[in-house]
Amino acid sequence: MFTGIVESTGEIVSIEDTDEGRRLRVTAPFCDELEYGQSVAISGACLTVEEFDDDTFELYLSAETLERTYLDAVAVGDRVNLERALPADGRFDGHFVQGHVDGVGDVTHIEQVGGDWTFGFSLPDELRRYVVEKGSIAIDGISLTVAALDEEEFTVAIIPATYELTTLSEKSIGDPVHLEVDVVAKYVESLTEGYQ
Repeated sequence: MFTGIVESTGEIVSIEDTDEGRRLRVTAPFCDELEYGQSVAISGACLTVEEFDDDTFELYLSAETLERTYLDAVAVGDRVNLERALPADGRFDGHFVQGHVDGVGDVTHIEQVGGDWTFGFSLPDELRRYVVEKGSIAIDGISLTVAALDEEEFTVAIIPATYELTTLSEKSIGDPVHLEVDVVAKYVESLTEGYQ
């Protein structure tokens, strides 16, 4: 379980493609605290630490992960958002984020409004029913609030701290983003399915 509060960003320093999947090696400021098998969200996708040293750690991406995310298109030098799993006694600041990418959207617009930014994102049809205005959504692992929603897209307001501390500052119109809808909405749908 994650919170969507990004700890830091890391840089992809190596990529190895195999018949089974893909391996990424990523820099992180917390490598000295990692353990084998630990979960780390990479731009919102929950992955498992397989190897690590003082400066970098390695993750394996299965065919399923590559199918559901845009991590098949990242390159050496790209930055990613990083968040370690929430400890049981940790402070909970964002919303419940599982690190299970539900789909990929695209950046549709970026506008600076004073010191803040408004970002627009496309929303795949199959996710539309789970997104509501003022509800929570994770974008590249960042816990955000839906500011506005229409048939084609949704928008979020980005404060300076989020813009500076995450990879949103590097996004351009047309760039892909990972989307994870609020898991509570999915559970409510599942529980009420028989009553509709």
